[in-house]
Amino acid sequence: MGKNKEFIGTVVSDKMEKTRVVKIMRLMKHAKYGRIVKKYHKYKVHDERNASKAGDLVRIQETRPLSKDKRFRITEIIKKVELPHVEIKEEIQL
Repeated sequence: MGKNKEFIGTVVSDKMEKTRVVKIMRLMKHAKYGRIVKKYHKYKVHDERNASKAGDLVRIQETRPLSKDKRFRITEIIKKVELPHVEIKEEIQL
């Protein structure tokens, strides 16, 4: 049997429960013009612990069908996104 596919991508959406949308980018040569172009594909991915957030860099691996759309699961979170610290200042009007 063949090896399961593995990709590295960025989490685009984390709005679903235990499901993430991961965007995978690959480089390919244009058939006619020979120029290198970027191709993107989005996969719905299973995240059992809800550990990843939008912007995280993750490794995903192919698995058995988990639902209608989910065929991958997150195996590792490579890099967590760092959210900027935001201060809220109250304005006092006299």
